[in-house]
Amino acid sequence: MNRSNSNIHLPRKLYTAEQVRMLDQLMIEHVPITALKLMRRAAQVVLSVVLQRWPQLRRIVVFVGTGNNGGDGYYIALLAATQGIKVQVLECGDTQRLRGDAASARDEALAAGVSCKQCDILLHLASAEFPQETIFIDALLGTGYQGLLRAGYEPVIDWLNQSSIPVVSVDLPSGLNCDTGEVRESAVCASMTVCLVGLKQGLFTAQGPEHAGEIVFHDLGMPDALKKDAVVSHPASSRIDINVLAQLLQPRTLGMHKGECGNVLVVGGDIGFGGAALLAAEGALRIGAGTVSLITRSAHVGSVLSRRPEIMVRGVDEASGQGSEQLLELLQRTSVVVIGPGLGNSNWSHSMLRQVLQFADGNLPVVLDADALNILAMDDYPDPEAGVSTNTSEYKGSAQWIMTPHPGEASRLLSKSVEEIQADRFAAVAQLQRRWSAKVLLKGVGTLLCYPNDSLLAKPGDVKIDVCTEGNPGMASGGMGDILGGVIAGLIAQGLDNVDALRAGVCVHGEAADLAAAAGGERGLLASDLLPYIRRLANDRRNRSEK
Repeated sequence: MNRSNSNIHLPRKLYTAEQVRMLDQLMIEHVPITALKLMRRAAQVVLSVVLQRWPQLRRIVVFVGTGNNGGDGYYIALLAATQGIKVQVLECGDTQRLRGDAASARDEALAAGVSCKQCDILLHLASAEFPQETIFIDALLGTGYQGLLRAGYEPVIDWLNQSSIPVVSVDLPSGLNCDTGEVRESAVCASMTVCLVGLKQGLFTAQGPEHAGEIVFHDLGMPDALKKDAVVSHPASSRIDINVLAQLLQPRTLGMHKGECGNVLVVGGDIGFGGAALLAAEGALRIGAGTVSLITRSAHVGSVLSRRPEIMVRGVDEASGQGSEQLLELLQRTSVVVIGPGLGNSNWSHSMLRQVLQFADGNLPVVLDADALNILAMDDYPDPEAGVSTNTSEYKGSAQWIMTPHPGEASRLLSKSVEEIQADRFAAVAQLQRRWSAKVLLKGVGTLLCYPNDSLLAKPGDVKIDVCTEGNPGMASGGMGDILGGVIAGLIAQGLDNVDALRAGVCVHGEAADLAAAAGGERGLLASDLLPYIRRLANDRRNRSEK
């Protein structure tokens, strides 16, 4: 089953914690509705979702914290009790910290006879026995959580994660950073997250998908008129999936010929790394590029031709002289270049990259992947022509570059640790974009795409960020990124602009992996297994149903 199928009906717009607080305030001011009634409405929605999913439910145990998320939990318990469901509230933290609406919610629950006890992990949980028709509600921490857990929360979260009973998180799994998807210490691994008012972007990248489970969304009755407000209409990021393709790849005309479908040039495959460049070339072919040329080491020519004779491959072992002339000849007639798959770190590698970027000079689209990114990240490297070190600062970046790093490559490009990159992937991809002026794709769970915001209301330096919800863990194998680079280039060759090609390419690539995994499983999934599905998706005209 495609893991992203459960997301297909979710809204596209994703928000930060601060933006969601502003959305809450808009609701309170313009519906109008009091914050307490909004809290009660949220509880009604969560309970309704739970009862719809688990109609045989007999008991609910609600774990509450000392913030507004805990207030939602008290109301869930109160409403469940009025429907004859056995309810127990377990309180984590000092209830004297409860303020305002959350304190009022607790008072109402107690007045209605709801049992509220301190959550002593040793006394109340270790020896507890729960009937099969039990659901746990996680209302410990909400969008305001940042940094480290308070004392007492981590053992409760760990106990919940070890339990076999389904856990439903209110708005956000406790311990997960709403804005980044980071888990600093421990976070609830929910069976379901009922997200309210606005979808939180941290649910869809980094560790968010691992902890969120199935995501259900409800806007709590936000009026259509409010959805035109600047806060609502300008999300922090946007969710994309295979549906973006329906508007971008149109059927071919009857008279179309290969010259109208573009020419992709792949440069890579140093000694011992020929397979990476071959996969990139095949990706470009299968997405529909008219012709694909490949410059690689001579040792790889025979194997390329025997596997895929449609690739026009040239063996180049000297990066200067005749080799440089062959490269220039192909560059002059190409639509887009992919450089980096299997490029290596030799003098040949550095010279090839230098010549491609000098020729492109901001006019020719260049997809930079793998070793091309590693070379760019170096402080200096030997110039084989001059015999001296040349600082890579000569490469200032270009709006025509498409960079596709994984977290390790991103860490080298930004001189940060992988842990720092993963702690805030949104900040990292935006920093890469601004540093290199490129369109940037940061791979990983919830792949992020970043490009300049060209809307009329945008300020200089503003960016747009997309989160791709396609893909699965089976993609953790060599060669996946090489095919992705070729797919993106193949779409550019067929006339898509760099942003559309990037968006469509990552979604086709992820969906192809989902289809391949559905057919044969995630473990053992090979990059080349995606190729027939990429071709199928490039020709699929059906627009999948979505919200």
